[in-house]
Amino acid sequence: MREQFTGWPEQAMDVLWQLQGEPTRATRELYRADRERLVRQPMIALLNKVADTDPRYEDFSVWHYRTNSWWWQHQGAVIRLGRKIEIGLRFSLDGLRIQGAWWYPDPGQVDMFRKAVAAERSGRELCAIVEDVRKKGYDISGDVMKRPPRGYPTDHPRTNLLRHRSLIAARPLGCEEWLHTPEAVDRVLSAAADLDALLMWLVRHVKSAV
Repeated sequence: MREQFTGWPEQAMDVLWQLQGEPTRATRELYRADRERLVRQPMIALLNKVADTDPRYEDFSVWHYRTNSWWWQHQGAVIRLGRKIEIGLRFSLDGLRIQGAWWYPDPGQVDMFRKAVAAERSGRELCAIVEDVRKKGYDISGDVMKRPPRGYPTDHPRTNLLRHRSLIAARPLGCEEWLHTPEAVDRVLSAAADLDALLMWLVRHVKSAV
């Protein structure tokens, strides 16, 4: 029987605090078991609960630890919705953060994105979606060229989007008391709903090119 999500225990913050800076290998090993139990396993339980609400969320991964100390201080997870299109979650001393991202694109995906942005109907749709997501408090970023790509006019009405080679919408969800309760599931689902139109646009228009 899988673990039920009840929130991250408050002791999870204590463990992450002990791993700040550049912890030695001995320090990491000392806190490995506590970090697994208090930090990583609740993330797995959270993602299982989220997946129960929508079959689109069933393909997820919760990261293990790596040699870089950053990975010990931040617990990451992703929900894959399409090729290089995903919801990312990150738990740390700053609380919980979410992002919707199309990044590290396959060959050809950037061209697909640009064609969809340049097309009148799909391009206008994406502009409206991005603006709506921005108004909801998400930062819009990505790998952005300094100039418009070749083959597109410099005065194109969507030149800002055409310069993107990846597209990310992210915001912190906070570090309040709800983080230690089952309410965290509702917070994640609400944020996923904010990102849904953007991610589904990407799924439709930026398909795998390999």
